[in-house]
Amino acid sequence: MNPSNERRKQAVNWALNELAWPQCEQASISSDASFRNYYRLMRDSASFVVMDAPPDVERTQEFVDIAGRLRAIGLHAPEVLAHDPEQGFVLLEDLGPRPFHHVLDSGNADSLFDDAVEALIHMQAEVDVSGLPSYDPALLMRELNLFVDWFLARHWRVEPTDGELDGWDEVCTTLLRWALDQPQVFCHRDYMPRNLLIAEPNPGIIDFQDAVIGPISYDPVCLFRDAFLSWPTEQSDRWLEDYRQRAAAAGLPVPASAQLWQRSCDLVGAHRFLKVIGIFARIRYRDGKPRYLRDAPRFFRYLDVSIRRNPELDVLDGLLDAWRQRRVQ
Repeated sequence: MNPSNERRKQAVNWALNELAWPQCEQASISSDASFRNYYRLMRDSASFVVMDAPPDVERTQEFVDIAGRLRAIGLHAPEVLAHDPEQGFVLLEDLGPRPFHHVLDSGNADSLFDDAVEALIHMQAEVDVSGLPSYDPALLMRELNLFVDWFLARHWRVEPTDGELDGWDEVCTTLLRWALDQPQVFCHRDYMPRNLLIAEPNPGIIDFQDAVIGPISYDPVCLFRDAFLSWPTEQSDRWLEDYRQRAAAAGLPVPASAQLWQRSCDLVGAHRFLKVIGIFARIRYRDGKPRYLRDAPRFFRYLDVSIRRNPELDVLDGLLDAWRQRRVQ
């Protein structure tokens, strides 16, 4: 039997035993960019989700921990019904089959994002962050290096010169400074429409296992400058400014200046965009999942906006131009 089919059979049988169900209907839920897989189990009117996270490459303890922290303040993370960390199985409440990115359009975006911002502000203000890792310089740099190691070297097949690496170090120093100098709060780290589900109460929140204590602008940027949906820059700027005003009213330490806030979002965004482009290339070349890399142009467009508005990124602009001219595809 195919190893993935065997894992699925083991995960489903484990969940059936936990539920005391003799059998059920089952359906695969789209796997994410990790090695985790999810299966929906249905019987009569009941529905649950089992997560299969192979323990040699994934951990479940962080997911269970953060789910409890979110639920403790009334946010709608899935209830963990059973957990076997040694096998890598987690039985979860089913939050439904409708992620935001499947239903968002210009007619409902304001309403859905209103719910998402309300939940985000509550999360940043109230979640217990004790014991969480920090988004520290080492982690920030590892993520930036994904761009050089996987996208530049593997996808564009460009070897940077010594002078270009010096310029890259300058860019990294700038981006780290903007990330570390911001107020640090609970950071989901992937708070985007794909990880928000239409639910009651809205939204259901998933994929939070990589949460850290990080820059206050990081999650708002994830929400409005998304990996799979693009909005006009003027619209995403308006939503980010609306977040800033609402966060300030809730007592969160956002900048008093709208201009400083925009720059903070642009610079932290540039870090995220480079990181995600690198991750998408890694997923293609290491994990054999090419579809994610098709969204890389979206992130280069986001980068172009950040570069155009922030002279600190002129060096990055020059590097990208030079590397594009030498790329091999």
